[in-house]
Amino acid sequence: MLTKIVRLYGKQDLHVETQECPEPGPGEVRLKMAWGGICGSDLHYFQDGGFGPVRVREPIISGHEASGYVDAIGPGVTGLAPGMLVAVNPSQPCGHCRHCDIGQPIHCLEMKFMGSAMRLPHEQGMFREQLIVPAPQCLPVEGEASAAEAACAEPLAVCLHAVAQAGDLAGKNVLVTGAGPIGLLVVAAARYAGAGRITVTDLADAALSRGPAMGADETINVSKPDALAPYQKDKGSFDVVFECSAAGPALVSAFQSVRPRGTIVQVGVTGDLSIPVNMLVGKEITWRGSQRFHEEFARAAELIGSRAIDVRPILSHTFPIDEALAAFLQAGDRTAACKVQIALG
Repeated sequence: MLTKIVRLYGKQDLHVETQECPEPGPGEVRLKMAWGGICGSDLHYFQDGGFGPVRVREPIISGHEASGYVDAIGPGVTGLAPGMLVAVNPSQPCGHCRHCDIGQPIHCLEMKFMGSAMRLPHEQGMFREQLIVPAPQCLPVEGEASAAEAACAEPLAVCLHAVAQAGDLAGKNVLVTGAGPIGLLVVAAARYAGAGRITVTDLADAALSRGPAMGADETINVSKPDALAPYQKDKGSFDVVFECSAAGPALVSAFQSVRPRGTIVQVGVTGDLSIPVNMLVGKEITWRGSQRFHEEFARAAELIGSRAIDVRPILSHTFPIDEALAAFLQAGDRTAACKVQIALG
């Protein structure tokens, strides 16, 4: 059967093509894909041909956050049935390297992550009409949530893992820097985790406007000089900062705004930045990285299905698969777009 795919050849070189989709083999499922969300890394691949040292070196099918409906199951598959809505986990750790052996599959040495150009050959992604995938990567999304919401399981899983990196948030005063999709989902995950007051910052009013619906108590446009000054008095006031922008000024403001012995969780990814080491040492700050997810994916699918975390406020635009190029162009416009999705089926 022929299926449409969204294939990236390099910087600004994206095409909708067709290829054959086989029958599912043992332990596999064929999905009729429903919705796919454009992530920041997808956008970097499209706009710049990569990010940091990761470059698109061969044609790659884009997309690593998507949902679909079970279309056919291969021999040996249990727990899934045709017509079932699932979120697709793009992460495939090997299960036997030294990191997997000690219970850290996030750091798998042979990780296969769908839609990633990190390895050669590249791991092909999910922006296609039909997809064959191992059954364990399909997580049922039950409840009232739509397929568009189900496609947000991957970014929500990233944010659930980030929030877990901060420890107990109950009653804590939290700052989130960056109000893109990840920052806003961190806000929602922090609210679900019992955070006290949550403040979110950004340079764009359009991005900040979605903050209250996701659980923010206060939004601050940091394009205004000294916008965070009241929170930086007396060595800072936030218990926890989630730095989601990967912008140098935001990182500095995080160090300035967190209280002594507070925690900064670095969620945003970029190249090398200058680090305010004096504040890191002088305020005895805990600064932690946060990398993808593992068990959080199943939890994300469950929370979306029940709408215990409602992702609908971040969904801003949808394009049909034939207009995938327009979808990527729209995703690059932060004055209007938040989570841009492609209707795959």
